[in-house]
Amino acid sequence: MDKRNRNLLLLIIAAVIFVIAAPSIFTYNRLASAENDVDASWSQVENVMQRRADLVPNLVESVQGSMQQEQEIFGNIAEARQAYNEANTPEETVEANDELSGQLSTMVNVIREDYPELSSNDNVRTLMSQLEGTENRISTERRRYIQSVNQYNP
Repeated sequence: MDKRNRNLLLLIIAAVIFVIAAPSIFTYNRLASAENDVDASWSQVENVMQRRADLVPNLVESVQGSMQQEQEIFGNIAEARQAYNEANTPEETVEANDELSGQLSTMVNVIREDYPELSSNDNVRTLMSQLEGTENRISTERRRYIQSVNQYNP
């Protein structure tokens, strides 16, 4: 085999290897990028849920003195918040977040229905507004997370 044929054979082998390897490399890079997007999206979900969990003590403190007979609600909120802070897996975090959401909804409904004068308190109104905004952020970030997961797992 002369040198020219050997070079041609090596060129063909290199082209075949490239044709086989290139899609694998591009697929790997796409999957790694998508996985990073999923992780980043979940981190953002956790950030906004933590923001809400951090707002809760301020809201509870603001309304607790005016709602003495509603101590069960405050106890339930404290337990739900503790469960959220102790969650270790995404599943536990979501479950604890859902429980915290339910307890906060109960408290907000009681404030609006049974304590209209408390609802008009500027501090309580501001905290409730921040809480509602945070709930919207959680919904938005969960939606983004789901979109990232769907892109990662088509």
